[in-house]
Amino acid sequence: MVMPAGWLNLLSLLERNYNNINIKRMDEQKLKIILEEQRKQYENYFGVVAERLESQNKLIAESVLGVQEQLIVLRNIVAKNSESMKNLHVMVAKNAENIEIIKSDVQFIKQGLKRKVDQDEFENLEKRVIFLEKKIS
Repeated sequence: MVMPAGWLNLLSLLERNYNNINIKRMDEQKLKIILEEQRKQYENYFGVVAERLESQNKLIAESVLGVQEQLIVLRNIVAKNSESMKNLHVMVAKNAENIEIIKSDVQFIKQGLKRKVDQDEFENLEKRVIFLEKKIS
């Protein structure tokens, strides 16, 4: 922070004329004038500082509000994604069950086809045997 110019001027004046000024002899009216000027300068200085702080606080508040809004949006996205993930999990579980059922059905069909082929072959052989028996007899 920079000190007000009047304050620096007063310090400079006091340093240069320290030996020459007798504070006790200083006119009371002159002292009141100097102090009043200093008071006004400090009021102006702190008024400017207060305005700067207020404007900076407003900027920070606006930034925080923006971040909060973004956070709300992100929370909503995460909630939707979580729900979607739950639904996908349920769907995957159902698909796994269906796949197991399909495997079981395919296995059953394979075994049935093997038996049918065996039975067809048996029937063909049986026909051939009958045919051969007729030929021989």
